[in-house]
Amino acid sequence: MAKATNKVGSTSIEQVLNRNVANLNVLYVKLHNFHWFVKGEQFFTLHVKFEKLYDEVTEKMDEVAERLLSIKGTPAATMKEYLEIATIQEATGKEDSRAMLQSLIEDFTTIAEELTEGIELAEEASDQPTADLFIKIRSDFEKHSWMLRSFLG
Repeated sequence: MAKATNKVGSTSIEQVLNRNVANLNVLYVKLHNFHWFVKGEQFFTLHVKFEKLYDEVTEKMDEVAERLLSIKGTPAATMKEYLEIATIQEATGKEDSRAMLQSLIEDFTTIAEELTEGIELAEEASDQPTADLFIKIRSDFEKHSWMLRSFLG
């Protein structure tokens, strides 16, 4: 089993897992913001979609944090830590529905790209469970990016 101290290059598996815990928590809050404040012709469609996405992100966040705990790591667990570690940004509260969707496309794409590094790191450390977890999340987020891009036309 891989340990949190396994390193390839200068990034540890624990750091990659924690970055994902942080990103997923920031994404969760952003999706709630969008769910509550979306307006316009697509309100009913997007209100429901944002709720489905934050429910999914909740499950992924828990899986990543529990994976980190299972390899004896310590997941970030405060908003302060999330915002310090995350590579995605909070919502501004001023986005229209199009900007909300564009922001989510960028976030899903960023996280998916970063997961590629995590997959490679986990595979090099023979940590197949972490690699498998990252592969599943990356696949889901790539699909969400495609669907949101298609929705925008």
